[in-house]
Amino acid sequence: MDITIQYTFLPHTDAEESLAFYRDTLGFEVRKDVGYEQMRWITVGPAGQPETSIVLTPPTPDPGTTADERRVVAEMMAKGTYASIVLSTTDVDGAFEQVAASGAEVAQEPIDQPYGVRDCAFRDPAGNMIRIQQPQ
Repeated sequence: MDITIQYTFLPHTDAEESLAFYRDTLGFEVRKDVGYEQMRWITVGPAGQPETSIVLTPPTPDPGTTADERRVVAEMMAKGTYASIVLSTTDVDGAFEQVAASGAEVAQEPIDQPYGVRDCAFRDPAGNMIRIQQPQ
C-alpha cells in the first residue's frame, strides 16, 4: 500500500491573521484561497512540497453544528487544546528566533526532549499549537 498525507486541517478565527502567520512567518506557499458566503478556506504548504498541505478552515463550517458544539470548539481553541500540528526543521533554534520575532505567542522555548528531538512550540493566531522539531 502506498499512502501519503495530502491535507490536514487547522481552524482559523481570522483568515487574514492566519494567512499572515503561515505565509509570512513560516514561509509557506499559498496554494488555494476559497471563499463561500462568510467562510474562507486557505490552503498553504511548505515550498518544494506540493504534495503536503494545511487547509486553514472555519472552525465549525458544518451547518449542522449546534450552538453548544460551537461554544465547546471556541473554548478549546482559546485554550490551545482543539488542534495542533508538528513541523520539522534542521535548525529549530533559528526557526524559534524567526517565529518569536514575528510576535507569535511562545508556548515553549527550544529544549532537548528525552525522545530524541529538540523542539519548541507556538500558538498560531487561532490558538492552534504549532510544535517545531529537529531530530537529534
